[in-house]
Amino acid sequence: MSDSKKLSQPEWTLSRLQWDEDMKQCITSTNLIISFQEKQAFLSSSLNLSCLLFSLFFYSSFVIFCTFPTATTHTTRPAQHVSIRCCALTEPDVRPLKMSIDDQPLKTWGHLLNPIDYDTTPFIFTSKAVRFGNRWKEYQGIQNWEGLLDPLDENLRGEILRYGSFVEAAYRSFNFDSSSPAYGACRYPKSTLLDRSGLHQTGYRLTRHLRATSGIQLPSWAEMAPSWVATKSSWIGYVAVCQDKEEIARLGRRDVVIALRGTATGLEWLENIRATLSPLPNAHSKPRHEDSEPMVETGFLSLYTSGTDEVPSLQEMVREEMARVLQAYGDEPMSLTITGHSLGAALATLTAYDIKTTFKRAPMVTVMSFGGPRVGNRSFRSQLEKQGTKVLRIVNSDDLITKVPGFVLEEDAEVSKDRNVYVAGLPNWVHKRVEDTQWVYAEVGRELRLRSRSCPFLKNLNVATCHDLKTYLHLVNYS
Repeated sequence: MSDSKKLSQPEWTLSRLQWDEDMKQCITSTNLIISFQEKQAFLSSSLNLSCLLFSLFFYSSFVIFCTFPTATTHTTRPAQHVSIRCCALTEPDVRPLKMSIDDQPLKTWGHLLNPIDYDTTPFIFTSKAVRFGNRWKEYQGIQNWEGLLDPLDENLRGEILRYGSFVEAAYRSFNFDSSSPAYGACRYPKSTLLDRSGLHQTGYRLTRHLRATSGIQLPSWAEMAPSWVATKSSWIGYVAVCQDKEEIARLGRRDVVIALRGTATGLEWLENIRATLSPLPNAHSKPRHEDSEPMVETGFLSLYTSGTDEVPSLQEMVREEMARVLQAYGDEPMSLTITGHSLGAALATLTAYDIKTTFKRAPMVTVMSFGGPRVGNRSFRSQLEKQGTKVLRIVNSDDLITKVPGFVLEEDAEVSKDRNVYVAGLPNWVHKRVEDTQWVYAEVGRELRLRSRSCPFLKNLNVATCHDLKTYLHLVNYS
């Protein structure tokens, strides 16, 4: 398409982004154009819509933009990715001091998997600190955040942003350079990670690095592939324990944080595609006769439970560290907050389930997830509720990743029909057949729903930026 060609109708363009220098000689940039009429026909079937959303989940790092016709000549703009630079928090009046969006070109193949720059500008927390005292359980969800979400309580807003900054630190600490021998590792040691990733004087001390391992078996020739393809195990987050006495007094308890980043490596990407449901191993409670057994997405379960001879599984690391933490601090008021974005949000939910299942003396467990996909079926949700695990899902209505994988039966959802793919008005025997496909998921926990397109500070939005953690934190800060 020439730069001066006038477009007579909207066209959706998926731009194949720039590859690494070593691949430029054999790969050329191409564009896939899907006409407006073809898009309408494709979306006419709810099954095809589910497939479209599902596909976009795994290609969310491609930049998607729409060109609309006007009376003037249009040109097709090159792919862009966005860096959102500043977010400030002031308590109790939490509002952005400055926001800007800068368009920057894509630099490396590593950015295709995670196309948003996690720049060194930290989220700034100024302290007129809130003392929670005996109300800390209320903000951790003991009453499912009743009366705190609409409108969003200012103290809860501050807590969401505070935990989101721990996830930001996980992104900033990850080595995204696929040409580096240390690709997939953590850039900083435990003693300096929080400070060097922009979180100063938090009162928390990092106690354990966490790694996730893919269970996908690669052929022998894959060892010669680029590191972003062949890396089976990579650093995914950390455990941090509040150690500062003043901060413990302010929070009303000792808080333990598990922070998990989103998808970064090729094998993690492939695990996302394994979107059918698999039974949870060693589920303690058997389902009722009319219910299915607890099941979760196959790829997420694989990343949580897989290990190698050299690297234990994420599950083993979490259990070992939690046993140590409970041994050291189990006799005092304590909370466990597991927070993550995208893939990290899904793994956070699995981690919470596993901890409550494994440890009888587990403290109050809260999940704060940002832009998380669906994780498990209705029985899995029921088990989370019986455990007392509290889940707050922060969802952007314009983020397609929160609408996949699979679909939700209408009877299982307490949200409006335009937010998910539904199968409505089906007799029981059809419901049973649908559930047997292992594609029927259920939403978990409480939802804080936001919308990026209603925020005047966010421009040039596409699939990648609607899903970006920085966008989520801006929306929480602005709402």
